[in-house]
Amino acid sequence: MSTAPRLTALDALHRSLGATMTDFAGWDMPLRYASERDEHHAVRTRAGLFDLSHMGEITVTGPEAAAFLSYALVGNIATVGNGRARYTMIVQEDGGIVDDLIVYRLDETEYMVVANAGNAQIVLDALTARVEGFDAEVRDDRDAYALLAVQGPESPAIMKAVTDADLDGLKYYAGLPGTVAGVPALIARTGYTGEDGFELFVAPEHAEQLWRALTEAGAPHGLIPCGLSCRDTLRLEAGMPLYGHELTTALTPFDAGLGRVVKFEKEGDFVGREALRAAAERAETAPPRKLVGLIAEGRRVPRAGFPVVAGGKVIGEVTSGAPSPTLGKPIAMAYVDAAFAAPGTEGVGVDIRGTHEPYEVVALPFYKRQK
Repeated sequence: MSTAPRLTALDALHRSLGATMTDFAGWDMPLRYASERDEHHAVRTRAGLFDLSHMGEITVTGPEAAAFLSYALVGNIATVGNGRARYTMIVQEDGGIVDDLIVYRLDETEYMVVANAGNAQIVLDALTARVEGFDAEVRDDRDAYALLAVQGPESPAIMKAVTDADLDGLKYYAGLPGTVAGVPALIARTGYTGEDGFELFVAPEHAEQLWRALTEAGAPHGLIPCGLSCRDTLRLEAGMPLYGHELTTALTPFDAGLGRVVKFEKEGDFVGREALRAAAERAETAPPRKLVGLIAEGRRVPRAGFPVVAGGKVIGEVTSGAPSPTLGKPIAMAYVDAAFAAPGTEGVGVDIRGTHEPYEVVALPFYKRQK
């Protein structure tokens, strides 16, 4: 028996704005409001407003919260300063990626782990199982937060109109408590679009008030509401991985080219250490496949699962593909055999329904903002 999708606190507002809704990871979410291309360009050139309330917030507290998280995750959480955030991963014993996460240190003994919507329960269950023996508590706070994001070059100006928090002092991958448009919020600066921007964690009952205030403050700056469709093309251009595409339990962080998040030097054991050490050695000596960017020479769009070919042989597989509004061409990320991973490698194509379309191999990301 199928269950009805969950609704965010902004569901009625999205529908009043004419959003096209879609079921995403068990949530009813806005896919687009009007033109996904216009929404994409707004974030690249001005600003966009997103509802990300489907993300999963898990609070970890206690005297041994840092030690526990360093054991349960691949990163060294003990070195995260108060008010800072860290990108990390949780893996299986065999090193396979369960999810990629952002961990915020809210206080000396309090952390917030933010998981992807589709993996939130899996991550919660894994942390709950792994906390045994530590003086720490894992709490499901998914219902305690709504999450809004303002992304784009105009986002600092928009935020300064609605808060007196020290945004200039808020570094990338940091968070601070503050008041935004009269609403208590955790103001974070991470992002998933390749642009500057802010994430606002607030109580669900304050979400609509905050959305309307940001919409009003953003109007002179060209801010528009944005859905999940443009969020996907934005992150793809920025070369950011998406769980279920570039990251899966069949891959280790080293397979995904993200071995840097694994901190072998931290004190104590951690889940997956032995398997990840072996994966690191394989990645150095004989990496099976590497994640690369592909840019189409033609107009046909590659999709996840399409074979990457060269010399009549399959050499890899597309993980994500879409038309790039910024580049004006179809682009894709793909895992390919290491021999074909160098930028500029000739003779590489994508098998699109039986036709081998030529593609240029490039280094990721496709797009990087000017700072």
